[in-house]
Amino acid sequence: MTKEIVSDLNKAGAARPRLSMGQRTSLMGYLLVAPVVICLSILVIYPFFFAIWISFTDRMVGREGHFIGLGNYIYLLNWVDFRATVRNTIVLVGSVQTLKLVLGLGIALLLNQPIRGRPFWRGLILLPWAMPAFVAFITWKLLFAPQGGAFNYILINTGLVQSHVDFLSTKALAMPSVITASFWRGFPFWVISFLAALQNVPPELYEAAAIDGAGAWQRFRHVTLPGIRHVVLVVVLLSTIWTTNSFEAVWLLTQGGPSNATMTFPVLAYYGLQSLRIGEAAAVSVSMLPVFAVLAFIIAKLLQEE
Repeated sequence: MTKEIVSDLNKAGAARPRLSMGQRTSLMGYLLVAPVVICLSILVIYPFFFAIWISFTDRMVGREGHFIGLGNYIYLLNWVDFRATVRNTIVLVGSVQTLKLVLGLGIALLLNQPIRGRPFWRGLILLPWAMPAFVAFITWKLLFAPQGGAFNYILINTGLVQSHVDFLSTKALAMPSVITASFWRGFPFWVISFLAALQNVPPELYEAAAIDGAGAWQRFRHVTLPGIRHVVLVVVLLSTIWTTNSFEAVWLLTQGGPSNATMTFPVLAYYGLQSLRIGEAAAVSVSMLPVFAVLAFIIAKLLQEE
C-alpha cells in the first residue's frame, strides 16, 4: 500500500509542468522590476489619478468635499482669468518653442562645424541649463529692474529712452520679458540634443549630395533634417511639456501680473491652492492633460511613420 502511494506521488510530480528556461527568465525579470513598478505606482500613478478625482469634487483644505461632476470645469470655462491663462500659455509656449527651435538648431549647426575653440563654446552653451532655475530667473529679474537694472542702464546711456522702463510691471513688456528669460534658460537643451543628432548623420550622405550638385540649403533640407527628425520631435514634445508646466519663470519674474498679463496654468493652480480650493486648483492642472495627450499621440504617430 505504501509503495502504491509513493508511486502515485511520483507520477503526480512527473506530470506537474515545469517552467521552461524562458519562463523562469521572464519571472525573474518581473521580480526585478516589481520594486520600480511599486514605487512608480505610489509616487506617480496614484497621485495622478487622485488629482483627476479631486478635480471632480468641491474639496477644500479641512473639508472632504463632494462629487460635483464637471462643475469645476464649467466654472473655469466661464472664468475670465482662466481664459486669459489659456491665451497667455499659448503665447508663451509658442514663442519660446519657436525661438528654441530656430536659434537652437542654428547654434547646433554652427557648433558642429570645425570652428576655433569649439570645445570651449560647447561647454559655455550649457551654462544657462546647468544654472539652478531660481538663480537664473532672479538674475533676469535684476537685469530687468527699473532702478539699477543692466537693461535700463544700457538704454538710458545710449539715449534710446529718457526714463527708466519697468519691464516686468508694464503689461505690454511683461510677457516678452518672461519669454526672453524662459528661452535663455531652456535653449541649451535643444542645442545639445540637436548637436548630438547632427553628429550621428553619416558624413557620406553630405559627400554624395555635394557630388550630385546639391547646395547648402538642399543638403540641409534633404540630409540634415531627415537625419535629425526624430530627435526634433522628441525634444519638441518634452520641452513643450516642461515649458507649459514651468512655475519658476513666471512666479519669480511677475507672479502672473500685471493684471494677469503673464498668468499661466501652474501659477493659476498655485493661487487656487493659496485660496484653499483644492478641487478648483486640481481642475486647472488637469485641464491641460488632453492637450498633452493629443500632442504625445501626434508625435508618436510621426515617429512611427518610418
